[in-house]
Amino acid sequence: MNDSQHELKVSLDGRAVLRHSAERPLFAVGRADAKITSHRGNFTVNETVHQRVELPHCVTDIDGDATVFKFSRLGDHRLVARVEQNDGRVVVTLDRLPPGMNRLWINLPAGPKDKIFGLGEQYSHFNLRGRVFPIWTSEPGIGRNKATAVTQQADAEGGGGGDYWTTGFPAPTFISSAGWFCHLDCSAYMAFDFTRPDRHELELWAAPERILLGGAESPAELLKDLTSLLGRQPVCPPWALNGIILGIQGGTETLNAKLAAARAAGVPVAGVWCQDWCGIRMTSFGKRLRWDWRWDRELYPGLDRRIAELGREGVRFLAYVNPYLCDDGGLFKDADGRGHLVRHHENGKPLVIDFGEFGGGHVDLTSPDARAWFKSIIKENLLGLGASGWMADFGEYLPPTAAPARLPFELAHNRWPALWASLNHEVVAEAGRLGDVFFFMRAGFTGSQRHAVGLWAGDQSVDWSQDDGLPSVIPAALSLGLTGIGLTHSDIGGYTTLFGMKRTPELFLRWLEMAAFTPIMRTHEGNRPWLNHQFDSDVGTLSAVARMAKLHAGLAPYISAALAEYQATGLPAQRPLFLHYPEDHASYEVAYQYLLGRDLLVAPALKPGVDEWEAYLPPDRWVHFWTGREFSGGRVTVPAPLGRPPVFFRAESHYATFLMSIRPD
Repeated sequence: MNDSQHELKVSLDGRAVLRHSAERPLFAVGRADAKITSHRGNFTVNETVHQRVELPHCVTDIDGDATVFKFSRLGDHRLVARVEQNDGRVVVTLDRLPPGMNRLWINLPAGPKDKIFGLGEQYSHFNLRGRVFPIWTSEPGIGRNKATAVTQQADAEGGGGGDYWTTGFPAPTFISSAGWFCHLDCSAYMAFDFTRPDRHELELWAAPERILLGGAESPAELLKDLTSLLGRQPVCPPWALNGIILGIQGGTETLNAKLAAARAAGVPVAGVWCQDWCGIRMTSFGKRLRWDWRWDRELYPGLDRRIAELGREGVRFLAYVNPYLCDDGGLFKDADGRGHLVRHHENGKPLVIDFGEFGGGHVDLTSPDARAWFKSIIKENLLGLGASGWMADFGEYLPPTAAPARLPFELAHNRWPALWASLNHEVVAEAGRLGDVFFFMRAGFTGSQRHAVGLWAGDQSVDWSQDDGLPSVIPAALSLGLTGIGLTHSDIGGYTTLFGMKRTPELFLRWLEMAAFTPIMRTHEGNRPWLNHQFDSDVGTLSAVARMAKLHAGLAPYISAALAEYQATGLPAQRPLFLHYPEDHASYEVAYQYLLGRDLLVAPALKPGVDEWEAYLPPDRWVHFWTGREFSGGRVTVPAPLGRPPVFFRAESHYATFLMSIRPD
C-alpha cells in the first residue's frame, strides 16, 4: 500500500492492532519543553507542547520479511517504521524521531466497549478505560485521591498526597479485552490516554526501541505470551509459604519476647522480619532506619548467633536494605571515595537528597563498579549475617538533578527500580541462593518481572480507603498480575500512620484474614507502631493470628501449585476472574475479588462494621468455604464475621476434599 487515501491495517489473527489513514494517522511527532521537579520521591511534571504534527502520508516498501512504512506530512517530518512478525507478535521498530522533534504520539485502535488492564501496579482502578495514566515511577502518595482530606493534608505538607495514577511500579504494558496486548520498550516519561471511544493515544518523550503487539484467543493465552516476552519471577522459596512472617522491631530482647509469645499462642512462624537490624532513626514521620546497612550490635546483641539458632528451629530471619546511603554513615563516605555515588548534574558532587530529616546518596546502579561494590556489601552484611531475605525497598526517587554514569536522567529514572531488582537478583544468584532467599520490592518497571522474587503493595494507609487503604491492594495485585508479576502481597494492617489515622483491631483482623488467602503473609508495625494495633496487642489478636497463619500454612501445597503454574504459564497466583471465565462479561468488571489459583475465589470484606458480604460468582458450581453451602453463580450474600472472610472453591476442583480438610473450626 503506498496511497495515503487508503487505510493501512495490521492484524493478528483477525484483530486489528495497528491502523492508519490520512484522516486518522497512526503517528504524530512534536516538539515540547518540560519541567520536572521532585520532593521526597513525589514528582511534578509540567509540559508545554509547542508543535504537534500529524503524519498522514504513508509509503510502503518491502525489505526481506519486514514491511517498511515511511510516514510524513507532505514529505517533511519523516518517520520510518519497520514492521515484522516475530514469534507470532507484531514488532515495530522506529528509526528515530525527525530532527528537532522530541515527542511521539501513537494512536492504537479501540472499540467503545473495550476494557484495558495492566500498566503495572494500579491501586485506584482495575479497568483503566476512560482515564489518562502517566508512566513515571514515584512515591504512590498518601491518600491518592484529591477529593479526600488525607490527600489534601499530605499535599499541603510537602506535596505527597499522590493521585489515582501515582505508583512505584508503572509499566508501559497493557492488555485489551479485545484480545491483544501492547508493550513499549521505552523508559522515558510516557502518558497513556484511554479516554477516547475509538482509539488509545500513547505519548512518549523519546522514540521506543520497539513496539510489541501480541494477540491470542483467550486472556490466559495472551498472558502466557506476554510473560514469555517480559520474563517471569524467580521461584519463591517454599519456606516463605509455611506460615506467617512476623514484622518485629526493637532489638534482640524484643524479638525473643514477641516470638516466644507468638509460638506460645500456636502461631506457625515462617520467618521474623527485623527491618531495624541496621539501627533506628527517629523522625517526626515516625520510626525509621539508619541507612548504613551494618548490623547494629548495640540494638541487636548476639544477632548472628540468634539467627543461626532460629534457622535450626525452622524460622528464617529477614532484614531490610535500599539503594541509598545516609550521608552521616560510613558506607556513604566509602562509596563517595570510590566514585560509586550518583553525581549532581551541575556541580559533579555526590547527589544528596532529603529523605525526611536526613540526607541520602544514591548508589549509581548504572555503574558496573558501583554495582559490584554494593553487591559485596549486601553479601557480607546481610547474607553473611545469616539473613534469608530482605525488603529491597525504594528505587523511585532518582531526581532530575541526577547525572548517573551511563544513562541520562530522562531514561534512567523509570529504569532505576528494575536496575535495583536486577542487582538484588545478582546478589542471590552469585551466592548460589536462588530458590532459598526471599527478597521483596515495592518499586518496579520493565525488567522487574524476571528479577524480583516477590513484590509487596507498598505503604498503604492504615484505613479502609479505596485508593490507599485495605481495598487498594486488590486492584494493585490484579494489575501487576496482568503485567507479568505472579507473586505479590501487602503489609498486614497497612503502614502509613499519619493525619489522625491509626490501625484499629478490626482493620488488622480483616487484613489478616485476607492475607491468609494470598501467597505471603507478613505483618508490619507501621511508621508509628505505638499508635497501631499489632499482632500481639492482645490475646484475642494472637489467637486470630495463629488461626489464620495455620490456615495459610495448610494452603501451602495449593499455593505452591499456583506458583508453579505461574512459572509454566504466566498466570499469577492472584488472578482476575476473567482469566478463567473469559465469556462472562460481568467478570471483567470485578476489581475487588480475585481467584487464588484456579479454584479459590476470595471476596474480602472491605468495610468496617459488617457481618455479611456480597460476592460475585462467575458461572460455575461454587462451595462456600466455611459452611459448605453450594452456589451456582451470580451475586450472593454470605455471613462474614471476623475470621471468616468470604471465600469459595469450585465444587469440581480436585482440591475440594483437601480444602475442606484444612478449614479451621
